[in-house]
Amino acid sequence: MTEAVIFDLDGVIVDSEQVWDEVREQYTLESGGRYSETATRAMMGMSSTEWSTYMAEELALPGTPEEINAAIVERMLVRYGETPPLIEGAADVVRTIAESLPVAIASSSNPELIEVVLERAGIRELFRAVVSSQEVPRGKPAPDVYLAAAQRLGVDAAGCVAVEDSSNGLRAAVAAGMAVIAVPNPHYPPAEDALATAAATVATVGDVTPELVERARAANAASIQPRRSS
Repeated sequence: MTEAVIFDLDGVIVDSEQVWDEVREQYTLESGGRYSETATRAMMGMSSTEWSTYMAEELALPGTPEEINAAIVERMLVRYGETPPLIEGAADVVRTIAESLPVAIASSSNPELIEVVLERAGIRELFRAVVSSQEVPRGKPAPDVYLAAAQRLGVDAAGCVAVEDSSNGLRAAVAAGMAVIAVPNPHYPPAEDALATAAATVATVGDVTPELVERARAANAASIQPRRSS
């Protein structure tokens, strides 16, 4: 039996990966730094400490990582405003899953941005744990944020199913020992090798059902059984 479902935020509940990219690129260019598609891919999944340090060191931005982080988050909050770009069907999926299983968030977003999205979506109270990679030593693709979410829920990570959209997110959840349902991000599709690790793949988050969650966990358990017994 599945013990819990852990959702990513950006690209799963809120359509924000390209918003992050636009905000970071604009800020970089306005500040006299250099930006590229390589930077976009590199920062996906990073914690706020990691991406702000990357921007300071690799994109040649003035200011400390703390100052860069604060400036980017301020701009993201302005972009979100009263109506963050919620993904159609995501809130309904969370409500349905939460009727039978504990649910959590494991996100690379800053805590204040996570709270804004969940409150605006009307689903904050459904989540028994909300973890930002800002709170753990390493961002995705390291498993830290997923392991922390499972720990806060009081469940075994191997009994959890994660819902993810990006290469680094998929890798993080798999590294934590979780079954993963992939919802490939249309703006930044995951790499084929990362997508191949998913126990199931759907076109939209609205296709995630309790039945699919259980099938994904069972498929993942079956795939690792030979390694455990060898």
